[in-house]
Amino acid sequence: MVILLATVAWTRPAQQPGAAASEESHFTGKTTVLEAQGAVVTRRSFEAGARTAWHSHPRGQLLFVQQGHARIQKRGEAFKDLGPGDSDYTPPDVIHWHGATPTGPLVHVAVGFGGETVWLEGVSDEEYVGRRVR
Repeated sequence: MVILLATVAWTRPAQQPGAAASEESHFTGKTTVLEAQGAVVTRRSFEAGARTAWHSHPRGQLLFVQQGHARIQKRGEAFKDLGPGDSDYTPPDVIHWHGATPTGPLVHVAVGFGGETVWLEGVSDEEYVGRRVR
């Protein structure tokens, strides 16, 4: 009986708690849940040609195109168009804009990582069609 109690006492700290053991079957290799405090997820639709003003996010932003096509531009770069399933990450404090392409609507999911958006001037028609890079 003493050996049995000693064995139970010795092996108990080495065992994984139930939640961690069940999670192990869902992943291969070491994974870690990262802090999501302050993250904000929004889903927005844009009509063809609709777009945001130039703006930045103090902790960055991740966009996922759900339906339609997105046009995205970071200041000083040419715009790029993205389709369904595509994503784009804008690092902290990088000035950019995003919206639908001229030919169709867009639905995107935006993930912000905290802090207040800094809104700037509107995107001109020349910038939107790529005739002018700011």
